[in-house]
Amino acid sequence: MARHQSVAAAYIIFEKAGEYLLSRRQNTERFNGEFSLPAGHVDSGESVVLGAVREAKEEVGLVVKPEDLKLVHILDRNAPDFHRLDFFFHCTEWEGEAVNCEPEKCSELKWVSKAEVKNEVAEYLKQVFEKIEEPGTFYSEQDWS
Repeated sequence: MARHQSVAAAYIIFEKAGEYLLSRRQNTERFNGEFSLPAGHVDSGESVVLGAVREAKEEVGLVVKPEDLKLVHILDRNAPDFHRLDFFFHCTEWEGEAVNCEPEKCSELKWVSKAEVKNEVAEYLKQVFEKIEEPGTFYSEQDWS
């Protein structure tokens, strides 16, 4: 039996005054027009935490220290293209103001209240926000049958 390969991605849940930062995807392979979180694939030779730090700067111009990232969930997805492991970090401390640094991939940034976030994000992220609210639930699966 062949071993499968996984694609790791780091997501950052930036929270300020009870609101989360969302980005609307455009010109990407999946989820165009839907809101997601600042995120990206982890590069070869890079830890998941350092990938999150890099993506925060590249996508929304925020400088994050590794120690300011708190792992809150891992989503194990059987996506149509690859086995994906998505790592979600909560962050309340950073330097700078959020700006759209990748307008070719993101049509807008917006802050959304905690109460409204599940109504705004792409379908696959709704489960993550539900699980984050459940005490002690740090891992979930999606599309495995």
